Order: sequence, then structure tokens, then C-alpha cells
Amino acid sequence: MNIKGQAIYAQMQTMATQARSMSAELKPVNQLTEVNPSQSDFSTLFKNAINTVSAVQAEAGQLRNRVEMGDPNVSLVEAMIAAQKSSLAFEATVQVRNKIVEAYKEIMSMPV
Repeated sequence: MNIKGQAIYAQMQTMATQARSMSAELKPVNQLTEVNPSQSDFSTLFKNAINTVSAVQAEAGQLRNRVEMGDPNVSLVEAMIAAQKSSLAFEATVQVRNKIVEAYKEIMSMPV
């Protein structure tokens, strides 16, 4: 074997070793807890989104209060941007809720 062939062989051996170590770390199929882990429970996703909106609103409220109290570390611009983010997040949440209610009504009106 020439030097180039030996280098390729060494790379192949390294990749084979890595593949073996990776396959040892994988769980067998029968031990998996979820069929598709990329799919999450919708209620969990919605709850997380609502918690995020709540946190954004709380942050906007805190910044607004700090500006009103005259805190020199917070600018009016930061408070206004936070308020707009909060408003936008709330409006998006309301729109999602409206679509969910609309879909629920449509499903409930379907004949069985």
C-alpha cells in the first residue's frame, strides 16, 4: 500500500470506530419512549407560548415602571420597544386562540 492508501485506510478505521461508539450509545427501538420526539403535545406548546407572552408583558411593565420612576439606566426607547413587543405577542396569541376556537366550532359542527 502506498502512503495515500494508508491514509485512506486510517481514516476508514477511525470512522468505523466512531460509528461503533455511536451505535453503542443509541437506545434500542423497544426502549424509546416516544414514537416521534419532534412532535410535542400541543397543550404544552401553547402553555409555553402563553408563559413567554406573560414574561414579555411583565418585562415591558417593569421597564415602563422604571422609566416612570426616572431610572437613568433605562431609556424611553427601550421601554417603548418592549411595550410594542408585548403588544404584538399578545395580539398573536389572541389570533391563535381565535383560530383554535374557530377550528373547534368547525369540528363540532361536523356530522358523525
